[in-house]
Amino acid sequence: MLAGGKGSRLRPFTYSGAKQLLPIGNTPVLFFALRQIVEADIVDVAIVVGDTADQVMAAAGDGSAFGARFTYLRQPAPLGIAHALGLARDFAAGEPVLLYLGDNMLRGGIRDFVERFRQSDAAGAVIVRRVPNPSAFGVAVFEGGRLVRVVEKPAEPPSDLAVVGIYAFRPVVFDVVAAQRPSARGELEIADTINGLLERGLRVDVTHTDAEWVDTGKMEDTLAANRIVLDDMEPSIAPDAVLRDCRIDGRAVIERGAIVERSEIVGPVAVGVGARIRDSRVGPYVSVGAGAEIVASEVSNAIVMERARVERCMGLSASMIGRDARVAGLPAGAAVTLGDHSAVELP
Repeated sequence: MLAGGKGSRLRPFTYSGAKQLLPIGNTPVLFFALRQIVEADIVDVAIVVGDTADQVMAAAGDGSAFGARFTYLRQPAPLGIAHALGLARDFAAGEPVLLYLGDNMLRGGIRDFVERFRQSDAAGAVIVRRVPNPSAFGVAVFEGGRLVRVVEKPAEPPSDLAVVGIYAFRPVVFDVVAAQRPSARGELEIADTINGLLERGLRVDVTHTDAEWVDTGKMEDTLAANRIVLDDMEPSIAPDAVLRDCRIDGRAVIERGAIVERSEIVGPVAVGVGARIRDSRVGPYVSVGAGAEIVASEVSNAIVMERARVERCMGLSASMIGRDARVAGLPAGAAVTLGDHSAVELP
């Protein structure tokens, strides 16, 4: 499991936190990947961490909350996905490995993919999905129905089949990584690892999927992942949640201690522990973090993180509000990206 990297495309949020801990549906994106791994009957998990190691370790713990055992491996610098994989050689101890990028989310899980690999004799396995913008990803090249090459972020993509950030490998992969040289950007590329296996005459199997897949590396993708999670959630209202003079249309999760007063909730919406919503219309597709407040506002398609406050904002949408941030008095139809501990207040 990869939980390092700088997350430069998700600034300002990654100035103060790990990109893999950004909340979607009020749950860190990393946790969805970890749950899928455990659901695939994998319980020994190495998490590769970088500068935000302390935050990731504090959030994920020792694995017991997931029914797993976590080992943490430190990557000294962002030296590439393949470099991070190579750090796990001793951890793997000669066994096959699953590599999952912690800021990716694949709807429906990976159990079938993992089981197919367990039953095969392939050296590796990847998942591919058709995308409208293949030049932003590693792209699969096929000949006679077999994978023959992966091209990383090509200017002229040979196909529209992007390689999803979830891979499986036999132990030979560590020999390939050890022989790799850094790319022009100074990293060991996972595309080169896959190509190295193929150049040795080894087979890399491919699973085609049409399941929704999101690489949450940008704000708009994080919001898309939030929508997917909210669509899939089971509605629930905690017994001690307080609902006064409010209306709830559609699915909503309202957690313990939350207070909703004189407001309309248009699902899907998730309201975290101790959050407060007053005199507002919230939804659809809004996650309100623990302890956050929305007052006299209309908010849709947004992530409002822990202890943030939104006040007097009508038509706020396509927005991410960081932890302990404050937004007030924005004009109708505003969209805002505001980092942790920041404030934008208009009269």
